[in-house]
Amino acid sequence: MDGEPTEIPLVNDAARADDTPRLEDFPYRLSDNVRFADLDPNGHVNNAVYATYFETGRVTLVKDMSHGLMPPGLAWIMVRLDIHFRAELHWPGRIELGLGLVRFGRTSTAFDQVVFSEGRCVASARSITVMIDEATRRPTPLPAEVREKFRRWVRRGVDPEAG
Repeated sequence: MDGEPTEIPLVNDAARADDTPRLEDFPYRLSDNVRFADLDPNGHVNNAVYATYFETGRVTLVKDMSHGLMPPGLAWIMVRLDIHFRAELHWPGRIELGLGLVRFGRTSTAFDQVVFSEGRCVASARSITVMIDEATRRPTPLPAEVREKFRRWVRRGVDPEAG
């Protein structure tokens, strides 16, 4: 597998308030609901649930056949997810999920992802997925057509070929 990108600052490494991600920088967006079942005994969304929110964003994008990101015989697997928890999230509520491609590897893609609530970034993540051959279950190089079709989902201000 390709390893993680190091040239692009992680969206979840922001240390200053002015480094907070902006939803408009993420070209793929969708809305979801905070569910009562998402809460932990402290009354806020449980940390583990954020992985599901991020999964919803990635899977909704790549499994939508109209985008052409899942060629026959190939599949995506998650190999890394780094999450920065930025603020508490409560029920009831709506969330906005954002995703932007930040890097192409030989067999992998890296995404920056965000969860917004009421205009505020409550969590961000860097996720890395690897394309595999469904028959062999081994990593396979990204087809040129998949790389091209991902271009519309590149995070604003990022060159996914750099590094």
